[in-house]
Amino acid sequence: MLMYNRMGRNDRFDVIDLDPYGSPAIFLDAAVQSIGEGGLLCVTCTDMAVLAGNNGETCYSKYGSMSLKSKFCHEMALRILLHSLDLRANCYQRYIVPMLSISADFYIRVFVRVFTGQAKVKMSASKQALLYNCVGCGTYHLQRMGRAVPHGNNMKYSAGTGPAIGASCEFCQQKHQVGGPIWAEPLHDKTFVQKVLDASERNPERFKTSDRIEGMLSMVTEELDIPLYYTLDSLSSAVRCNTPSLLQFRSALLHAGHKVSLSHACQNAIKTNASPSVIWDIMRCWEKLNPVKREKLSETSPAYHILGTEPRIQANFEVRQDANPKSRRMGLKRFQENPEANWGPKARAKAGGGISTSLEERRKQHQNKRKGAPEDTSFKQFVCKKYKQGSCGLGDSCRYSHSLVDSEVESQDPSATDNTPAS
Repeated sequence: MLMYNRMGRNDRFDVIDLDPYGSPAIFLDAAVQSIGEGGLLCVTCTDMAVLAGNNGETCYSKYGSMSLKSKFCHEMALRILLHSLDLRANCYQRYIVPMLSISADFYIRVFVRVFTGQAKVKMSASKQALLYNCVGCGTYHLQRMGRAVPHGNNMKYSAGTGPAIGASCEFCQQKHQVGGPIWAEPLHDKTFVQKVLDASERNPERFKTSDRIEGMLSMVTEELDIPLYYTLDSLSSAVRCNTPSLLQFRSALLHAGHKVSLSHACQNAIKTNASPSVIWDIMRCWEKLNPVKREKLSETSPAYHILGTEPRIQANFEVRQDANPKSRRMGLKRFQENPEANWGPKARAKAGGGISTSLEERRKQHQNKRKGAPEDTSFKQFVCKKYKQGSCGLGDSCRYSHSLVDSEVESQDPSATDNTPAS
């Protein structure tokens, strides 16, 4: 309500920081209206289960975008949030400019500036894209929602053209999942990030986490402005072969004339401007050096189809010096491990003011719940066949009846009945 009361041109805020428990979706509409011209809007999301693909339909209802379960889910979460912010701002002839977008620990956080301008708002459709992700090999493609083409001194706007791909994946013949729309433009303003990094390095004692800030922002400055990424483990898993080292795979891409970088959102990520066909050609060349047993591959598996095509390039895996990024050579703190067990967001507070049971306590309560469950006596009316055959060793813990077997045996034993005639 406070933000809705400050929507006047002279009453708007210079900085708004949204950091609710869970999703900030209900606050976004008010935030994009009450932030001043060029003001800084900071938004934190901790509902990563929704944004990372576990509940795509819930993500669509909150952010207007379908999330997908994938290796690049954390960067996709950032792009979903930026898409949602830009979409809400467009309703009021406003648009966003991302300054810094971070995925860290159990949350994502974005810093954007908000401006007003009808001409720039028309560009927004060309900044969003649908995502096609193969369920077999993980190859992804983007389909822009709109087009903006220079026409003299003006811009000509039109709908995007497609489809970008066929009905099935060209590499493994599997189907695609459709996600998005997502923000398809850069996540960061590198000039702004460098200024923040310089300020942190000038006064390292100001923040207790200055080492992590330096490591994270250094990685951000090295990132390519290319949407999403692949991971080495997923590429190797698709073709069922050993995983190449990070430096070997990066060197192969550099030798082929392409750009490559890491991602702050994933430790073994590969961001590159190389096409998917080049990436799979490199994996085919790697498989030739580390062959898999082709006879064990199913004819319907992604590996069978991918490896069934000969590579069109000869990959060079000789390690190059520039394949090792500066932040990695300097040993900066880039990916921090959890400081303790069960570290992360705690349970939501109860409505009555109490504290909800922690995840650890709930886990202990549910341990061995099947072993400690009350005995189901409904099966005791049935004879234990294994006991009857002499092979049941459960004794009294058996859910079936042993006493019925004993009674049946006694009734059939002639010695159990006295048939001696009376004298």
